[in-house]
Amino acid sequence: MKLILASNSPRRRQLLADMGLAYEIRLVEIEETYPDHLRRAEVAEYLAAHKAAAYAASLAPNEVVLTADTIVCLGEDVLNKPADVAEATAMLTRLQGRAHDVFTAVCLRGGDGREVVFSDQTTVHFRPLSPAEIAHYIATAKPFDKAGAYGAQDWLGMVGITRLEGSYFTVMGLPTHRVWEELDKMGALPKPE
Repeated sequence: MKLILASNSPRRRQLLADMGLAYEIRLVEIEETYPDHLRRAEVAEYLAAHKAAAYAASLAPNEVVLTADTIVCLGEDVLNKPADVAEATAMLTRLQGRAHDVFTAVCLRGGDGREVVFSDQTTVHFRPLSPAEIAHYIATAKPFDKAGAYGAQDWLGMVGITRLEGSYFTVMGLPTHRVWEELDKMGALPKPE
């Protein structure tokens, strides 16, 4: 099976490459809105499946598209990508000194009609951060493409995350262990030589 990555995320691209998976990138612009009644992991799963649905008609029978969505939850509040500096500052101010949950959902949709949607959760613990640290990070990293306004692999993750409960890769945007397992079940992994 041929793997199609439907993501512009450099982190997801790198993780798939590091897993030894060959893939082609195809991008379709999708509105990332969701029904208000959805909570926590349901939001990420809905968005991942919604993205995959946009590719269904264009997939060949031997292709499988991988779509993903990562959200940060502080209690029941979903913190998606910040729109600007003020929103990023507000998000990081709320997250600092606390634990929060990161959910990454993945949808694997085959051109043959098969589909699986799953999510993985990691709890992230941040140490207290000063306003100067938050401002420095936003000014240098410009985390406007990251749920919760931070990347675990960035400077803020290195100096601010004290503990993870779950997969680091889920926080980066792709639960690699689950992706491998589900691709294997679909018969979409490369055959060993």
